[in-house]
Amino acid sequence: MPDVSLIRNIAIFGHGKCGKTSLAEAMLFTAGSTTRLGKVDAGNSVLDYEPEEVARKLTIGSSFHRYTWKKHQTYLIDTPGDDNFLNDARYAAAVTDGALFVIGAAQGVKFQTERVAAYVAEHELPAIIFVTKMDRERASFAKVVEGIKESLPFNGVPLHLPIGAEADFRGVVDLVSQKAYEFEPETGKAKEIDIPSDMADEVAVARESLMEQVAETDDDLIERFLEEGALTEEELRQGLVAAVRKGQVHPILAGVGVANRGTELLLDAINAYLPDPSQRPARMGVHPESGEPVELAPKPDAPFSALVFKTITDPYAGQMTVFKILSGTLSGDSFYNATKQATERFGQALVLEGKEQKPVKEAVCGMVVAVAKLKETVTGDTLCTPEAPVVYELPPPIEPVVSYAVKAKSKDDEEKLFAALARMTEEDPTLRLERSKQTKETLLSGVGQLHLTVTGEKIKRKFGVEMELAKPKVPYLETIKAKATAQGRHKKQTGGRGQYGDAWIEIEPLPRGGGFVFEDRIVGGVIPRQYIPAVEKGIQETMENGVVAGYPMVDVKVALFDGSYHTVDSSEMAFKIAGSLAFKNAVQQANPVLLEPIMEMKIWVPKECVGDVIGDLNGRRGRVMGMDSEEKVEVITAQVPMAEVLEYAPDLTSITGGRGRFTMKLSHYEELPAQLAEQVIAAAKEDG
Repeated sequence: MPDVSLIRNIAIFGHGKCGKTSLAEAMLFTAGSTTRLGKVDAGNSVLDYEPEEVARKLTIGSSFHRYTWKKHQTYLIDTPGDDNFLNDARYAAAVTDGALFVIGAAQGVKFQTERVAAYVAEHELPAIIFVTKMDRERASFAKVVEGIKESLPFNGVPLHLPIGAEADFRGVVDLVSQKAYEFEPETGKAKEIDIPSDMADEVAVARESLMEQVAETDDDLIERFLEEGALTEEELRQGLVAAVRKGQVHPILAGVGVANRGTELLLDAINAYLPDPSQRPARMGVHPESGEPVELAPKPDAPFSALVFKTITDPYAGQMTVFKILSGTLSGDSFYNATKQATERFGQALVLEGKEQKPVKEAVCGMVVAVAKLKETVTGDTLCTPEAPVVYELPPPIEPVVSYAVKAKSKDDEEKLFAALARMTEEDPTLRLERSKQTKETLLSGVGQLHLTVTGEKIKRKFGVEMELAKPKVPYLETIKAKATAQGRHKKQTGGRGQYGDAWIEIEPLPRGGGFVFEDRIVGGVIPRQYIPAVEKGIQETMENGVVAGYPMVDVKVALFDGSYHTVDSSEMAFKIAGSLAFKNAVQQANPVLLEPIMEMKIWVPKECVGDVIGDLNGRRGRVMGMDSEEKVEVITAQVPMAEVLEYAPDLTSITGGRGRFTMKLSHYEELPAQLAEQVIAAAKEDG
């Protein structure tokens, strides 16, 4: 059984293109898990191996690997940083024991950096910060440190000071050990050297600051620091370990991932400062039946429990379910899915190493493992033993903000496409597939345009079917604003038995949301009882298909009050047609109008962009309902017609320079202005 004290489980976080994957590749290579230093730009990364990732040089989904360094085995999750795929980062933060937060030295802290950092802070993860790309032009360690302190929810304290900058970056000074290291130009290996004399004062000031920050996290240490004026190296080291594991201090290191500089020192820091699984607080769950709190210790001898946080779909290997073991030990060939209340059998547990899989006989808490071809289990489910059932929760998935009408490029592939989309929604909880009753379209929703484009590419590659996306139709509704009375008379004689139905109705508007009310006012048997339901059915079918522009009609009360029948020629069908005709005639006299969907939007934007965003919303017929301030951003609440925000995401990106984000949901329906209604009706007539 693996020694849990020698296990580390970390996820790598940062904004898109900051150098996360390049750093992870360097870590794997330095530890000997890979035989070559994979490079994202060269397309030979072991972590970004999906064709869609290789083509874009971008991490699209979390990938997994492991390495052994100085007897410690570390399970690594490389997460996406692009806004379109952040849900994987959010889920990784919910299960990992520690974070490696990566920031580019030239790019610095960006708006997206803050968003990802919030996931780390939300789960109070111990974290090490690594400033990479120190050899780039305009790289500034000091500016990044300042940005961390100003903008991120971390107590960032330099553990390393860089020697040189930009093209002259050649090493670091370790402030705890007071040793300097120079990196060999070709291999990046660290060689101990004397601290450069011109850095002596800078090192002394930074080391004192580090001691002060560490001392403030412990009563005994602060007392010692105030009395003695300094901490011993051992006191500083032990205090830093405790402070990092409690999330009170976040040490900052420096290097160059793609050139493998600083990687050895980073691997040492992960072993030394980040916790093993047993040193993290037990995760709280609930009993699946009673709802009572359940706490299982993160120790190998506790009952087994795990949380599924990733599903990988493969048309050949089947579905791969990835989970983090939170307590106990996994062995045998079955476990209990407490979420679905079903026992699942599996062939073998696998450790993922990029696109490769290695079987393991048993797995203990802290390990990330996968099993194939489970029947019931999906992302968010809890696995455990039937004797100690527990259910854990993942955060809800990021809400989709863009929707497109989706169909197969070839009509013959429709069934194949929707089967593939169903599989993709199991893999990606941020995808949503639904049918619009009003427009008869199938809508695919996602986090952004790139998200849906990549989904289409994956479907083509994995399932051999191409999908097309089109701007969706707006799901308008129809209603009336006045009372009206009309007759519907259906008479047809073609030889033999004819058809006859005659119905008089009165219609009037109901309050918004009133739906449909049918009232039978027939007296004296002018319409036999058996034909009255047929009149109602004819009216309802006509309402579903609309009268004005083909959209469903709502909020109408109909009273059937008169009519006539023929003893031979009348039938249910004849009265159904009569009801439909009466309704169409009445609507034309009842001031019919179109209703448009109004979306409730929440938009997070930097303070300096508020005026431009509000001006843009006004131009979209929007109404600003309120504003709230959050740290560094303003949150605008607005109501905007759906027709005006079908493609809002790229426009917001343009206005805010990529620093804005939004959510929206249907709020209510309002009358569409007459001029716009005319355009919609004309377009509907053109479409036939």
